[in-house]
Amino acid sequence: MINFQYSRAADVADAVRQIAADPAAKFIAGGTNLIDLMKKDVECPSRLIDISRLPLAAIEETVGGGLRIGALVPNSDLAYHPLIAQRYPMLGSAILAGASAQLRNMASTGGNLLQRTRCCYFYDKATLCNKRAPGSGCSALNGLNRMHAILGTSESCIATHPSDMCVALAAWMPLLMLLVFAANARLHLQIFIARLVIRHSATQIWARTRSSPRSSFRPKVSASIIPI
Repeated sequence: MINFQYSRAADVADAVRQIAADPAAKFIAGGTNLIDLMKKDVECPSRLIDISRLPLAAIEETVGGGLRIGALVPNSDLAYHPLIAQRYPMLGSAILAGASAQLRNMASTGGNLLQRTRCCYFYDKATLCNKRAPGSGCSALNGLNRMHAILGTSESCIATHPSDMCVALAAWMPLLMLLVFAANARLHLQIFIARLVIRHSATQIWARTRSSPRSSFRPKVSASIIPI
């Protein structure tokens, strides 16, 4: 792991200012994935900006009858929240299907959404990975790829997004409230995921489809997250 600086954001505006001043920095909340990547020198941020104490850990009902989920709501709190269990049981089940109880207690909702699309080769710097080093190649194409994507792939990457939660959210097509530097913006989760896909040069079948429950009922769910 490389040396890095550490700072704590005083508020959301301060977090935005800090990341704007140092593009090589990374936000850290639960750190359940970022720390692993740093230990393997896959991620080498110059600074970690701690946002774990920002007031973004609430689950609130909206005027339209939906829920607003804060970026820092722990995965376990979200999965077991009574309103999630009552209205969106698929979301709770998806969260509980992933990781371990210890990781779910630490991982944040925003961090879950912003995970890097990856596979085992992404972690191994001795192998080729276009996600880690664009243009280097993809060892998974002719390697151990039983757990990789079958549809929606490309010649550059066949990795899948690691989040079970994102699949459940995509099915309900929520609106994400994004704070992008000084501007507020809204967009559907599929568009947000598609932007992540373009930014990270990855392809996943579920990021390219617009799935929805068979019922015509579409509950309103929104998530507030720190800048992408």
